[in-house]
Amino acid sequence: MSDYSLLGILILPFLAFLVSAKKQLGLGRDILIGCLRAAVQLTVIGFLLKFIFHTDNFLFTACIIVTMAANAAKVAAGRGKGIKNAFFISFFSICCAAFLTLCCLVLCGVITSAPQNIIPVGGMIIGNSMVALGILYRSLLLDFAQKRAEIETHLCLGASIAQASCAIISSAMKTAMMPTIDSMKTLGIVQLPGMMTGMILAGTAPQVAIKYQIMVAFMLTGSVTLTTFAASCLAYRGFFGMREQLLEEK
Repeated sequence: MSDYSLLGILILPFLAFLVSAKKQLGLGRDILIGCLRAAVQLTVIGFLLKFIFHTDNFLFTACIIVTMAANAAKVAAGRGKGIKNAFFISFFSICCAAFLTLCCLVLCGVITSAPQNIIPVGGMIIGNSMVALGILYRSLLLDFAQKRAEIETHLCLGASIAQASCAIISSAMKTAMMPTIDSMKTLGIVQLPGMMTGMILAGTAPQVAIKYQIMVAFMLTGSVTLTTFAASCLAYRGFFGMREQLLEEK
């Protein structure tokens, strides 16, 4: 793909800009900023990754993964305003899921520990975990607000905060995990995912691309599950006080 071809594709986000302006969606500024940031950030990371891949240094690789996790945690925490310690919960959950998933992939021989494998795969894990956390937090906030009477009844009957919150946690986890599971169900029928399509466009045999896409589907399902489980187990405690009473809504 030439640079001129890439410039030609700008007509697509420009079309989105025109639709936003005509329908008064108020997204024009966000679209322009998003396009600019995407171009600049990806260009910079491209040069940075070239340097990291060349040096093949574990410390640099770890720093990149941690930085990605921190930025993802910041975005997820922004979606979960009202969740106590949302950033730290998000960062811990994302890091745990990324570490365990990457270790599993390396130990199973699916990928090597080289930066050119760890960083792109880690990015996919972290990005999907971030989206799942945003959904999880919104679900928790909504359910704890709507089911206060039910929770307080359980507490009055002697239930622990974990028992009183069990149904809400399960519901929030299910809501957060369903997009990933639905996406996995429709692979090859409704959609040909980006990774597989990119590999085929680059000349890779479809059979090989399919194997990698199956790996990605399984990987994301596992990592999203780990992230939402860890985050929900930590986040629900913030809705209760020191004496295990349900806190007032802010």
